[in-house]
Amino acid sequence: MANRTAPFSAFEWMIAWRYIRARRAEGGVSVMTWISLVGITLAVFALIATLSVRAGFREEFIDTILGANAHVTVYQDSVIEGTDITRRVIADYEELSQRLVQVEGVTRAAPVVRGQVMLNAGNENAGIEIYGIAAEDLASLPRIADPATGMGDIARFDEGIALGSGAARELGVAIGNKVKVISPNGARTPMGVSPRVSAFEVTYIFTAGRYDIDRTRAYLPLSEAQLFFNRDGVVDEIEVMVEDPDDLESVLPEIMETAGPTAFLWTWRDSAGAFLRALTVEDNVMFVILSILVLIASMNIISGLIMLVKNKGRDIGILRTMGLTEGSVLRIFFICGAGIGTLGTLLGVALGCAFAIWIDPIFSAVNYLSGGGVWDPSIRGIYALPAKLEWGDVLSAVVLSLTLSWVITLFPARRAARMNPVEALRYE
Repeated sequence: MANRTAPFSAFEWMIAWRYIRARRAEGGVSVMTWISLVGITLAVFALIATLSVRAGFREEFIDTILGANAHVTVYQDSVIEGTDITRRVIADYEELSQRLVQVEGVTRAAPVVRGQVMLNAGNENAGIEIYGIAAEDLASLPRIADPATGMGDIARFDEGIALGSGAARELGVAIGNKVKVISPNGARTPMGVSPRVSAFEVTYIFTAGRYDIDRTRAYLPLSEAQLFFNRDGVVDEIEVMVEDPDDLESVLPEIMETAGPTAFLWTWRDSAGAFLRALTVEDNVMFVILSILVLIASMNIISGLIMLVKNKGRDIGILRTMGLTEGSVLRIFFICGAGIGTLGTLLGVALGCAFAIWIDPIFSAVNYLSGGGVWDPSIRGIYALPAKLEWGDVLSAVVLSLTLSWVITLFPARRAARMNPVEALRYE
C-alpha cells in the first residue's frame, strides 16, 4: 500500500475527513474541532476588521488634512520700512504667488490672511479662526467646496462669510443669517484700542469632515479680511498646493528658492507628523497583539489533534501494520489540523471583508441599539467610523493564519506518525 499511495491521495483525505467529523462516542473530537474552527474564524475576522478600520482612519485623516489645508505654507519675515522691526507678513504676495505657481509640481498658490476672532449671533458666541482668501482659491479646496456636503451658494462667497457646520450649529445660524465678527485688535484711540466689530451674511456653510475644522474655522473674502485685520496691502502667508503631497521632497527645494532667503516653509507633514507617527506605532502594536490572538486560536488545533491522536491510537497501529507509512499517517493528521485552520481562515476572511464593506449599516445598527452617542466626533475628530479594505492587509491576515495553523499542526501529526504500532496494539 505504501508503494501504491501517492502523497495527499484520496485515501488519506478520506481517513482525515472521517476523523474530523467523527463524534466523541466514536473516538472523535468534534467539540474541539468546532472550538478550533470558531477560534480561528474570530481571530482572522478581528485581525482583518482592525486592519481595515486602521487603514480607513489613516486615509480619512490624511484626506481631511490635505483636502482642507495647505500642502505647504510659505511665510516671510519683512522689515518695516525705516525701522528695525520685523513682521511676519508678505508684501509682494501677488507676484510671489505667480512665481510659485510656475514651479513644476505646484497646482495653486493662494495668499491668505489669518486671525482669531469671536463670532456672535444673538446670545451665542464662538471662538473662530478666520481665513481671508480669494473666492477662486476657496473653490479649489476639495473638502471645503464639496457640493455634496456644503450648504448655500459658494459663488456668493464674496458677499459674506463661509462658516464651518460645527460653528454654524453652535451659533444657531443658517444660510442668510448674519453673524458679528469681533476682534480685540481694532482701532487705536486716545482711550486705548477699541474692539472691531463687523457683520457678515452667512452665504455658505461647509463640512470638511473633521470636527475641529468645522467647529473652529470660517472664511472671509481676502479684501474684507485685510481690512478687518489691518493687513492693508499684505498677507500673512501663501498656501501652496502640489500635485503629489506624498512627494513633497521633490518640490520643496525649488519652492524655497522661489520664496526667497527670508522665507520659511511649513508642510502638512510638519503639522500632522506626530499624529501620523503615532498611528504607525499603534498599527504595528495592534498587528502584533492580534497576531498573538491568531496564535492562541491556532493552539486549540494542537489540543484537538493531541486528543484525536490519543483516541485513534488503535487505528494508527492497525494502519501501520497494514503497511501505511509514517509519511501517510503524518499527512492524514496534517490534513485534519490544516483543514480546520484553512476553513477557519476562509470564514474569517469572509466575515472581515463583509464588516469592512458594510461597516456603515453595521455601525448604524449598533448606534441605534445602544441608544446613540457611541461615536462622539468632538473626541475622535471625524464623524463616523471609517474602514478601508486593502488586499495587502487581507493577504497578511491569510498568510499569518495559514502559516501558524499549518506549522502548529505538524507537531501532533509528527507524534502520530512516530507512534510504534506494537505499543499502540499491546492492550487491544
